[in-house]
Parts: sequence; C-alpha cells; structure tokens
Amino acid sequence: MKKIVIVTDVWCKDINGVATSIIYTKKELEKRGYKVSVIHPKLFPNMRLPRHRELRLVLFAKGKMENLLKGKKPDYIHIATEGTLGLSARSACIKNKWKFTTFYHTRMPEYIAIRVGGLKKTTYSYMRWFHSKAEKTMVSTSSLKKQLEKMKFKNVVVCPLGVDLSLFRKNGKAKLSKNLIKPVFVFLGRLAPEKNLRTFLKCKLPGSKLIIGDGPEKKKLEKEFKNKALFVGYKKGQQIVDLLSISDVFVFPSRTETFGLVALEALACGLPVAGYNAHGLKDIVTNGVDGFLGSDLKSNITKCLKLDTKNCRKKAAKFTWKKFVSKFIRNLSHV
Repeated sequence: MKKIVIVTDVWCKDINGVATSIIYTKKELEKRGYKVSVIHPKLFPNMRLPRHRELRLVLFAKGKMENLLKGKKPDYIHIATEGTLGLSARSACIKNKWKFTTFYHTRMPEYIAIRVGGLKKTTYSYMRWFHSKAEKTMVSTSSLKKQLEKMKFKNVVVCPLGVDLSLFRKNGKAKLSKNLIKPVFVFLGRLAPEKNLRTFLKCKLPGSKLIIGDGPEKKKLEKEFKNKALFVGYKKGQQIVDLLSISDVFVFPSRTETFGLVALEALACGLPVAGYNAHGLKDIVTNGVDGFLGSDLKSNITKCLKLDTKNCRKKAAKFTWKKFVSKFIRNLSHV
C-alpha cells in the first residue's frame, strides 16, 4: 500500500476551499488503496489568530515535523500550504533530500496587499522561493499557471479541483424563507476583505440578497447592510445545498481567487454565476452560457436571470474529484 503524507496549515472541516479540497482528496485516494496521513496544526501546540479565530498558528514545529515524516515513511510528500507547517515540512524535505510536491491554492500576495496595503512584491518573492524546491507545483487553472510562469515560478502544472455532485444538486423540496423574496442573489464564502463583498451588497437589485458564511467582516457588514441583505452565518453540507436551491444567481465579487470552489458548488446546484473576469472564475464560467463575467457586476448579475440553468449543472459535471485525484497522483514525485 502506497503511503501519502499531506501537510497543511488549514484543517478545519468546511472552513474554506483548501480544507475542502484536502478532505475530498484524502477520501478519493483512500478509495484507490492509498494510505493517507494529514499533518495539521492540531498535532502541535498552536494558537488561534486574533482576526481568524478558526485558524491556528504553529510555531517551532521543525523538529517534530521531521520526526513525524520519518516515522510515517511516506512514498509521497505533498505540501498544501505555505504557512509555518508547510515551511517546516519543506525544510525537513530539503535536509533529508526527500522529493515533494506543493499546491498554490491561495493568492496570498493579493490578500495581504488588500489587508495591509502593500507587501505584494515581498510576498510573491517568498511564495516563489517556497515553491522553488518542489518537483511540481500544482495550480487549479491554466490562467494561474501562465501568471506564475511569467513571475518565474518553476515546474507549474494544472490540476483543476472538483465538486461533490452527489451532494451539490438542486433540492426541489427546499422552501423559500419568509425573509426572502424572489429573485434571490446569493453569496457563499468567508466574509473577509478580499472577497469584495461590499461591492455586491451596494448593488441595487430586485428581490433579495442572501449571505452565507462567517468571517472577520461579518459583524461590520451585517450592521451596515442589515436592511439590505439576510445574513444566515456559517452553514455546512445539506444546509448549504438547501439555501443554494432557493436562490437564483450566485454572486462572486472576489477578484483574487485561484479557483473559486464555491462557484463550482453553486453551478452544480443549477445557479448561474456572476462576477468579474478574474482568475478562477474565468477558467470555469462561459459567458452567456452558465454565467456572466465583466467589469459591471450589477449588469452581470441581472443578465444571469435569463440563462438556462441546465447549462450550469452541465458545466459542474466536468469537474469531479475523481478527475482531480487522477491528475494529482500523476503529478506526485516519489520521495
């Protein structure tokens, strides 16, 4: 039985696309007979981050990380994130001359620039250095691959993420809340500055706006737009499916996604996607078929109401976790 170790700084179920992708990857690999171990923050002394209460920071993990990797004797090592645990795993691999792969899941330089107003160039230098020793760096879209290659990242390969089509499908029995009127425009995800949610909330639209998720901006946005949108907080699994099923258009105003897994989940539930022509979405959405992308968010949203929702499900069906894991396995490098 082949053994795979996945190292991640994010490991809270349903918290974001990174954690979700690792969970589904592990399940699919185990179906194929692999033994998968996930090295995550809860295996170490850790602390919660002030503005990210659901995330945990691990310090001084280098020694324990090396011992864990040696003890597991993996055939393959994959580093999914560039945080302190990822850094410790990278150091151990280089020290012991173990080959490893990485995944560029998050556009961290753009996120940091939005939050602190700078450091984009410095963060890209760190990211390029971090991934430079990997045998392959996986990304979810072709456009991101091209961007990183222009910035001198090496050995970049495309490995598109998937969606659970058995879970994410329109629930015809879901009932519309008394607090909502049609059409319903929905956002699903982390309520944080990089999601650009305020732009959507300011749009003057008919019907209702539904916001699913939690995050550092939730209280502020809820107070500012309390009479203009329904905030339902964090939901998971079938709860999300039921809320998507009563909605009409999925709005994704972020300009900094690498893929946008939630957009794919919305498409699987028959929702056209409205957003900007940015990385992530433009590799998934076909303009005028299963969504609209462009500089005018309000126009993109309203035009989605006229689309045939059958095309949305067809698009989502092209992205499965089976396909993802097949490519993932092909890109792994033996230790």
